[in-house]
Amino acid sequence: MKKSKSITLWGGVAVVLFASIFFIVRPSNVAGELDSFASCLGEKGAVFYGAFWCPHCQNQKKMFGKSEKKLPYVECSTSNGRSQLPICVEKKIEGYPTWEFADGSRLSGEIKLETLAEKTGCTLP
Repeated sequence: MKKSKSITLWGGVAVVLFASIFFIVRPSNVAGELDSFASCLGEKGAVFYGAFWCPHCQNQKKMFGKSEKKLPYVECSTSNGRSQLPICVEKKIEGYPTWEFADGSRLSGEIKLETLAEKTGCTLP
């Protein structure tokens, strides 16, 4: 009888584990509402420079929801948060977030999606 209970217990654990993995992994495959807009920004030459520790960068990313993964994002901070990576030093990025556009112009701070659309010609859904 012990063997039967053990098999049932491990079977239940396996089902819960599989279901957890399925629901954790599956949502990342779902398209975000702003996927095409975020992709268009990169196609039009816009680049979003930021740092993982920057609250304004996190807010900017949150504006894109699930579409954040499609952003033309460049991380500027070293992993310890104490220095700037060479790409951002070369670009003379002085604050975060900084958006640079194909024409060489820049905007700093949390930029409204409508402003990004105007600067790039990308269409918001």
